[in-house]
Amino acid sequence: MILSNKQLNECLEELNDWSIVDEKLSKSFKFANFTQAFGFMTQVAITSEAMDHHPEWSNVYNKVEINLITHSEGGITKLDIELAKKIDTISSSIKS
Repeated sequence: MILSNKQLNECLEELNDWSIVDEKLSKSFKFANFTQAFGFMTQVAITSEAMDHHPEWSNVYNKVEINLITHSEGGITKLDIELAKKIDTISSSIKS
């Protein structure tokens, strides 16, 4: 089920620097180098596959842009919020 604006705003308060861009949950990540960025993407890919929920993303050198949306629902759902939280945990572990 697509989150209402109120629900989405409440969820955004719990997330670290995620925002809504073009009706998708969006965040940019910056790492020390390409290897760290690629390692991050690899871990996110494994997590996403386990959830059967895959991000829209791009990578240029040490930067990774991620957009989340539940295509089958046509909007942002709790599944996107759950994946965003897991992505933040992965990012924190790589940057530590």
